[in-house]
Amino acid sequence: MAGHMAGHRAGHRPEREPRRRVTIADVARHAQVSTTAVSKVLRNAYGASPAMRDRVKAAIEELGYRPHAAARAMRGRTFTIGVLIPHVRNPFFADVLDGVGEQLGGSGYQAILVQGGSTDLAAESRAVEALIDRQVDGILMIAPITPKSRLEEVAGEMPLIVLGRHERSSAYDAVFDDDDAGTELVVRHLIELGHRRIGHISQRNAGRGKPVALPHLTRAETYRRVMTEHGLEGEIAIATTSWTEEGGYDGTRELLARSPRPTAIFAGADQAAFGALSALHEAGLSVPGDVSVAGYDNTRLAAMANISLTSVDQDGTLMGRTAARLLLERVEGRTAAMRFSVTPALVPRLSTGPAPGSGAGA
Repeated sequence: MAGHMAGHRAGHRPEREPRRRVTIADVARHAQVSTTAVSKVLRNAYGASPAMRDRVKAAIEELGYRPHAAARAMRGRTFTIGVLIPHVRNPFFADVLDGVGEQLGGSGYQAILVQGGSTDLAAESRAVEALIDRQVDGILMIAPITPKSRLEEVAGEMPLIVLGRHERSSAYDAVFDDDDAGTELVVRHLIELGHRRIGHISQRNAGRGKPVALPHLTRAETYRRVMTEHGLEGEIAIATTSWTEEGGYDGTRELLARSPRPTAIFAGADQAAFGALSALHEAGLSVPGDVSVAGYDNTRLAAMANISLTSVDQDGTLMGRTAARLLLERVEGRTAAMRFSVTPALVPRLSTGPAPGSGAGA
């Protein structure tokens, strides 16, 4: 009898074992796409083509896949937030991240940092999708180039804070600097020092179509406005490169090639101003004796004695702290959109002085 029962159990074991649950990986293999593509289709996310959706949906139906709702419910929060930055070299972003870290300290939340691409919309989109797929509780995007419509789609999936952009949205919170006021401070400062030939280094718009509301547009527009208001529209000179050391270097060489050359350069970011200082040194020109230089961001490097760069302080640490605080509020359930604007201040240092022969500041 015992042997008979043992044989009976052995013979029926395959029927008693529960069927292995179909996973996203199974669906991806069956449809011959990536697991990220399956995730996009399941979330009805941006970036999945109609053909891909059809293949994935067919695989789901054939395999009988069901999203594991119970597992999702048990997961709850991951106590992580995603932070997207354009690139890691800009020291202003480090100030923002310091503020984020200060705000998250003791909260139980950790930040997951991803690099977007600065001018590469596809790279930024992949980075955002990676954060969503890792089920972060919310996302902070620093100066994203993603169109507003897509930002609002992301905000429909999870809490979102956008830092550095000026447009209004009811779907996400915004933290930004009053770039118009900051630019007016620095351009007026140079005009009061007697400068008339003031050049500006801006950066190119990313992608195609209508440019997003990023700071470089406001700073360039305000530079034009203030110059025009002071009767200097004929002296307007903008070098459009990038807000990097290389961009500042190339932009300065472009401005120095003008005749007559500018006596002052307003770089739209400190990082570009550092490149400007390098180009002027290479050209054998003194700062500020021959050419004054001003930046924007008031990064820690700007205050170093051997650099002493005049700059506009937009308090990146405060912006980071505020953005993280607003994001945690969103995670806790706030839905009303908030906007937080930082009031900038000019920090004059040794890189700006009277225009040659003007007698200003004497």
